[in-house]
Amino acid sequence: MAQEVAIPGAGTTAKIRNPLGVLALGLITLGIYHVFWWYFINREMADLGRANRRPELGDNPILSVVAITLGAFIIVPVFVSFYRTLKRIETSQNLVLGSNNLAVLLVFILGLIPLVNLIVAPLMQSNLNQVWEADGQPAGSLEAAAEQPVAQPEAPATTPTEPRA
Repeated sequence: MAQEVAIPGAGTTAKIRNPLGVLALGLITLGIYHVFWWYFINREMADLGRANRRPELGDNPILSVVAITLGAFIIVPVFVSFYRTLKRIETSQNLVLGSNNLAVLLVFILGLIPLVNLIVAPLMQSNLNQVWEADGQPAGSLEAAAEQPVAQPEAPATTPTEPRA
């Protein structure tokens, strides 16, 4: 089960998904899950971008989905959406982690190789999980923290002082 985390400042949540689950669900559903997954990861990054005033993280996840579905008839939009989503993951990591460990060009090339491209979606999700684990808090944790009373600091213990003779 995916863990939801709050995207600070966005008022929305992102999911920490099992990378192998993304692969398995994509295979089991013959790729239908990947269409929904593509929308959700682009929406989560767009929300992160809006919260941090970073327009390069995207603003229209539906357009990304149209590019990988209907755009396949033209061929080019699929590659553009794929590359831009990889760049968004890289930018998200730079924003949240201060660095990235995603080689965009290498992953893009791996995505073009039959059978090897099976590792691309889990790799992308793994890198996104690093972003959400570092920046996000478990969804609902703010409410849980508000319900707990704030501990008051204890006054330092004073010992009576005796006058010295």
